[in-house]
Amino acid sequence: MSRYLFLSFCVIFSVANATEKNQEKDAHDLAYSLGASLGERLRQEVPDLQIQALVEGLQQAYQGKPLALKDEQIEQILREHETQGTLQTPAPQNEQALKNEHDFLAREKAKPGVRELADGILLTELAPGTGAKAGPNGKVQVLYVGRLPDGTVFDQNNQPQWFSLDSVISGWRSALQDMPVGARWRLVIPSAQAYGSDGAGDLIAPFTPLVFEVELRGATS
Repeated sequence: MSRYLFLSFCVIFSVANATEKNQEKDAHDLAYSLGASLGERLRQEVPDLQIQALVEGLQQAYQGKPLALKDEQIEQILREHETQGTLQTPAPQNEQALKNEHDFLAREKAKPGVRELADGILLTELAPGTGAKAGPNGKVQVLYVGRLPDGTVFDQNNQPQWFSLDSVISGWRSALQDMPVGARWRLVIPSAQAYGSDGAGDLIAPFTPLVFEVELRGATS
């Protein structure tokens, strides 16, 4: 082999090796920076966090492995944590929103025929049903109208529509499992079982309870 060819090969190999090492270092530094940023935020928000459980959940989710908790459990736990944190250090506007919600729910609960379900959901039966009920991982076919506390309609459908219970807000998922096909219910759902302290864009402000009239046309388990 020519000496010059050998030297050229060594140079190319060295450059390639250096490039690979730089890419590995960049990937490491990015991952470390993300971890440091997340760790700093969590240290302030959750000072008693169990790090090993955090790493386990992060790893399983990132690798697409089965999680130790169901999706609905995770969603509920995070919503409760977020709501609790806001209750501990509420901003002035949140204090007023929470008071408004408390007063609204108290008025609704006092109305005739209202029954309280799990998680503070309020139910008024508008029409009975005798059909099947959806399972925890089932689907429901519904006609519905969604209103804000002041009566403003923010969502509705005019044709029966199918939803997976694992894709809807917690209040629906909880209440509709108890609902037989053919029934029509009025549901008042606390914000903790809806969109919580985040709200939903410009339509639903933080800490807004929602009112739904739901007619169940079909259900699967």
